[in-house]
Amino acid sequence: MQQPKQQSASEMALQLEDLKVTARQEDPFTAFHVDKTLVRKHMKSLLIGELAPNQPSFEHNKNKLLVEDFRELRTNADKLGLFKPRPLFFLLMLLHILLLDAAGCFLLWYFGTSLPSFLIATMLLTIAQSQSGWLQHDLGHLSVFSNPKWNHIFHEYVMCHLKGVSTTWWSFHHSQHHAKPNCFMKDPDIDIHPTIFSLGKPLSSELGLQKKKYMPYNYQHKYFFITLPFITVPMFKAYSLYFMVHRKLWRELACSMTYFVRFFIVFGPIFGTKGVFGYLLLINVLESIIFTWITQMNHIPMYIDHDKNMDWFSTQLQATCNVNQSFFNDWVTGHLNFQIEHHLFPTMPRHNFWKVAPLVKSMCAKHGIDYQSKPLFAGFADVVHSLKDSGETWLKAYNNG
Repeated sequence: MQQPKQQSASEMALQLEDLKVTARQEDPFTAFHVDKTLVRKHMKSLLIGELAPNQPSFEHNKNKLLVEDFRELRTNADKLGLFKPRPLFFLLMLLHILLLDAAGCFLLWYFGTSLPSFLIATMLLTIAQSQSGWLQHDLGHLSVFSNPKWNHIFHEYVMCHLKGVSTTWWSFHHSQHHAKPNCFMKDPDIDIHPTIFSLGKPLSSELGLQKKKYMPYNYQHKYFFITLPFITVPMFKAYSLYFMVHRKLWRELACSMTYFVRFFIVFGPIFGTKGVFGYLLLINVLESIIFTWITQMNHIPMYIDHDKNMDWFSTQLQATCNVNQSFFNDWVTGHLNFQIEHHLFPTMPRHNFWKVAPLVKSMCAKHGIDYQSKPLFAGFADVVHSLKDSGETWLKAYNNG
């Protein structure tokens, strides 16, 4: 009988290094993908080579115990069924969006454009758009259906037909944000630094020392109110249309056009040709205000700097914070008040965030990591305070550097 071939020490070392590389990549890969077998099939074509034996493949700066504890936490969450969606929950979310949208249209058609009906209808239509944004976010993260295919189909319906935005653009943009939140040049959500705002004390100090001044950053906590909240969603929609044409995403473009066609058919007879354009802009600006404050209160007050190549758990915790749980906070933010849990487990259905939160808190306490949760309006105020602090940091470095 042939004896099994004995491995040399160098071969065993190489295998160990390969295992370490796999382990290093495990957390982001596991966090993003539901059907990992399917994804690995597509990844084969991306393999460009192996690390040379003399190249380091294990990052000694990372806390091994922390990494192991997080993987155990995720395994326990999976065993508890926290990654299993409840279809009825998301069906009710969709139905309440369609009801809000229909109610807004009905008010304007039946009662006309008197001030009370105009204000109430506009509020309902804005909330419908905001809630559509949270639902498409769930679908984009593959957290509504167990089968990724159905998530993609309904994502295109909600994002394109109900909102007029490209799903491909959103996925491309948003996955980068999740991979490296608050990391300059890697998180597109902070691309507003340094052209419009100076974000985070480290980056602000660096900008000041370089004597760069694109805006009067020491006043950014004041001009924030009249800039970013008003332009974010309109800018997203405009760029999304360009993206679909540039990438030749004709199916997405056609589906997105149905949003605009439907809007003009419904509201054109009420407001006229010019008025309907103004009303479309108004709805988008109002949604933009809600969207900007809710999404930025979880990130702008947190640590912002160049990528420090930290482990998955530490990367997410230093860049995210929560807003205290309540029925209203859960609803108005689309459960993104549980931003920490969402960033740790992007594919987890939002209705289970509150269940995994105690496990995350316990792990943070064990490892001495700050777990921040605050009232809703304190979160809004912290956006302004952090902009003021980073603006002052920039000014001090600019004047004294």
